[in-house]
Amino acid sequence: MARVYNFSAGPSMLPEEVLKKAAAEMLDYQGSGQSVMEMSHRSKVYDDIIKGAEALLRELMNIPDNYKVLFLQGGASTQFAAIPLNFMNGSGKADYVITGQWAKKAYQEAQKYGEVKAVASSADKTFSYIPKLDKSEFTPDADYFYICMNNTIYGTVYHELPDTGDVPLIADISSCFLSEPLDVTKFGMLYGGAQKNVAPAGLTICIIREDLLGKARDITPTMLNYQIHADAQSLYNTPPCYTIYICKLVLEWLKENGGLEAMREKNVKKAKLLYDFLDNSKMFRGTVVPEDRSLMNVPFVTDSEELNAKFVKEATEAGLVNLKGHRTVGGMRASIYNAMPYEGVEKLVNFMAEFEKANS
Repeated sequence: MARVYNFSAGPSMLPEEVLKKAAAEMLDYQGSGQSVMEMSHRSKVYDDIIKGAEALLRELMNIPDNYKVLFLQGGASTQFAAIPLNFMNGSGKADYVITGQWAKKAYQEAQKYGEVKAVASSADKTFSYIPKLDKSEFTPDADYFYICMNNTIYGTVYHELPDTGDVPLIADISSCFLSEPLDVTKFGMLYGGAQKNVAPAGLTICIIREDLLGKARDITPTMLNYQIHADAQSLYNTPPCYTIYICKLVLEWLKENGGLEAMREKNVKKAKLLYDFLDNSKMFRGTVVPEDRSLMNVPFVTDSEELNAKFVKEATEAGLVNLKGHRTVGGMRASIYNAMPYEGVEKLVNFMAEFEKANS
């Protein structure tokens, strides 16, 4: 069977070159006589893998030496509790911007540990925009300011970061990770689940400025204490070994293909093709205000639930899979991460044009 174009929001497409290399190395990783799947995380050969992955990530993202890179388990959702446990221990206050389901969940979790303020929300219009921020609403002595940078479900992204002054900015970058250059120095912490744009499910990457570490409250579970993982170089316990290996292959693929500047150019080109079609279609329309549109996640709808369902069914039959939108938005969503080739978006747009013609 031919490979389909997979528009899933995550777990999502991986580069075909990465999958082929992993397949070739499945039984014998670089002459070791074993698969990475069965390799001790304490072995020299695996140590080279995890250190190589970190070095590549630092190079691609230009991560300064005063930031720690952690390869962790537990998913991005575990960080919703770990972040306040590790960082909300000065004033015991934090500010959150609610731009979707994941930001809302992070906000609700943080409320268990301190005084948390929602400084803005776009819930009034089903999170279809990034709310304008009023700095007078910010908490001056907050321990941190939290955003979800790219909203997977709703297809919005911050094109301009909040100016939080001396308050550390923390961002969930799960669905825009490595899609374009990002100035790490503007953040106290960046983190993301890898299963959208970096690797298979099972790995969460945290990038944390060193001066924020070492302040976890006493009740913080050992496995949620960032300092412990930093001291152990992500090897306090058995890490998600194989996922980190695939992450390293993806990072190598990114470097070989021009790095994050080149990836941004490709992603802009793909997104423009799809958004231009939506803006000119009489049947389909995007759900996000143009100024806040994501390069990675593109929700769109027709005016008919029946048409939406018919489109998803027929698209699937045509090899365009996982296009059904999230239940809170409805319609469709095309996630066009780094591994999605231009040809995949082109095929989607051509199919949409044919569908519109046949159903008008």
